[in-house]
Amino acid sequence: MSIKTAQKRHKWALDYTSKHRPDGSKQLFQSEPLPEPLGFSITTFSDSGARDNNPDLIEKKSWDIALGPLKQIPMNLFIMWMAGNSISIFPIMMVGMMFIRPIQALLAIQQTFKMIEGANKTIQRIVYALGNLAGVGLAVYKCQVMGLLPTHASDWLAFVEPQKQLEWANGGIGL
Repeated sequence: MSIKTAQKRHKWALDYTSKHRPDGSKQLFQSEPLPEPLGFSITTFSDSGARDNNPDLIEKKSWDIALGPLKQIPMNLFIMWMAGNSISIFPIMMVGMMFIRPIQALLAIQQTFKMIEGANKTIQRIVYALGNLAGVGLAVYKCQVMGLLPTHASDWLAFVEPQKQLEWANGGIGL
């Protein structure tokens, strides 16, 4: 049954596996190959080895990695300003992301330091670490502005012992 259905073809069905039309009249494909387009060349050039070993490019890429956290600070300032100081879900999420990203980068600092190469790699590593610490400091500042950090004495009233009453006063009517 499946052999009969495979041989039975509709007139709108096309068979792309053969070079002839279903009625056998003309070919769908040309038998001779087409000429190559202008500017096309089959040969390939492998000049990437010379580019990868260029010390100037390695130094530039290392500085791009080191300055990455510092380049994020203006965007974080703009996001802080757009989020506002209210205590709602959007500003809390923004502050959370401002904490999480630099902390994750500081935890994965060894993998990042493996990518930094060149003569100034110690300075680049210090710049990278300071940039991430500046991001954490920016998040702490935003928390303080929003009132999420316990910086006032009234924030610690739950831990303060109540004062003991030393005197008692009663009204003027004697019993």
